[in-house]
Amino acid sequence: MSTPPVSTGRPRTDSVRDPRSEWMLILLSAASGAADAFAFICVGQVFAGVMTGNLVLLGASAAGSTEAGVAQRVMTALVSYGCGVVCGAWMSERLRWRLSLMLLTEVALLASGAVVWGLGPVTSDGGRLGLLVIFTVAMGIQGRIRATPTNYFTGTLTSLVGRLALRAAREGDRWVAGRLLAVVAGAAGTASMVRVWPDGAAAVAAALAAGALLAEVAPRRLSRR
Repeated sequence: MSTPPVSTGRPRTDSVRDPRSEWMLILLSAASGAADAFAFICVGQVFAGVMTGNLVLLGASAAGSTEAGVAQRVMTALVSYGCGVVCGAWMSERLRWRLSLMLLTEVALLASGAVVWGLGPVTSDGGRLGLLVIFTVAMGIQGRIRATPTNYFTGTLTSLVGRLALRAAREGDRWVAGRLLAVVAGAAGTASMVRVWPDGAAAVAAALAAGALLAEVAPRRLSRR
């Protein structure tokens, strides 16, 4: 009698992904970098998706080594990210939503944040916290979209460098390296937008996430014709 597989609580992923899925992951990784850069630069010394960094900031704030208000923003980010993870878990495991619907939800959240930011200066603490909630919930959902990480990369970097050190590189490692570079590119894109057109800074993450949605949906539509 065979033993049934044990659920890991993570979204299911194919053992072999096609290039379309890999490009989707790269675009999501870039969106993550863009969202984190926006939150850190425009909201104020806090991350939208890197919760490890936020925990470090929380500890530094407790010791009085950060500016006023950082602890409140960090706690808001942690709680909001957790809510996003809960929503993503229910979408994928309970409601059995398609990947495209989860991506659409993320895009809608990021786009709404981009609209709020683009309509005018958000200077109040409440307004910035509201934006932070939108972006961190979106990143929490993204964290559940695939088992492959697209918004936390310490383990990804550690595994890749370890394999390279042992000369045990895998065929898909070029895509792994691509995701790491995409985070940097996404963050650079947002930082550049802050200088060139500040009102559009929040739109970079939304546009990249929308690109990931198109990468997931468009080929399937074409294949049905």
